Amino acid sequence: MYSQFKSYYPYISPFDPCPPIRVKFYNTPPQLYIHFQPPGLPQYSPYEALKRGTLWPSLFGPYESKDVEGER
Repeated sequence: MYSQFKSYYPYISPFDPCPPIRVKFYNTPPQLYIHFQPPGLPQYSPYEALKRGTLWPSLFGPYESKDVEGER
């Protein structure tokens, strides 16, 4: 299974006056990894589906921040 959280290392100029952020993270939606809806996917209960915003657990993408050494 692919992780929906990716990271990259931005270019840091030697003339940049700001302190550099070494690693940046971003979130990709789970729909990128499911090309078509296979039959028989497990489903949330109606209450849980309304709370999470999707009926299928494999399409749920949480909005969590990933901290690196206390930085955001």
